[in-house]
Amino acid sequence: MKIHHAPNTRSVRIVWLFEELGLPYELEQYKLGDPLMRSPAYLKVHPMGRVPALEDGDVTLFESGAIVEYVLARHGGGRMRPAVDAPEFPAYLQWLHYAEGMLMPPVNIIVVETILLPPERRNEENVNRATKLLGRMLGAVDTHMAGREYLAGEFSGADIMTGHACTVARRLGADVADKPNVEAYIERCNARPAMQKAWTV
Repeated sequence: MKIHHAPNTRSVRIVWLFEELGLPYELEQYKLGDPLMRSPAYLKVHPMGRVPALEDGDVTLFESGAIVEYVLARHGGGRMRPAVDAPEFPAYLQWLHYAEGMLMPPVNIIVVETILLPPERRNEENVNRATKLLGRMLGAVDTHMAGREYLAGEFSGADIMTGHACTVARRLGADVADKPNVEAYIERCNARPAMQKAWTV
């Protein structure tokens, strides 16, 4: 399988997933803004010219949550995913999707307003609003993580998604000092060798 990847993007999730599962993969690496990501050939892989994208034979996927679900269903061998009738399954689904549904929208605004836009076009009010919202979103994670090591029982695809999103939020300056469960959870995820590898490729 081939992973289309750029450092410090959502594609870190997919490398992390493959490393956790011990699955072999080919890495096609880019830098953000790489002209190759806008080439006709790559736009056939990912129509928005972004990462991640996964090629698995005749199958091509380009959304990180879908890739996580696909890989676990097709290649996970039952690992990192509770059975449908397991008590942890509803929580697994919720936190698998929480990353993109709740955490990443304010993260995206912060990235655009503090990194991608030139200083003269940045809007501090947008940053403040997104930062406040992100704090609320992380608060829900903090409440859920009380007395837990991972989001849905054992380490799972939900942690790949939401653990990565929490890590990115903290890297962007989200204050988790009043969220000890989130802070400990981020440290726990980042201590995993597979995640450490994913951040360095």
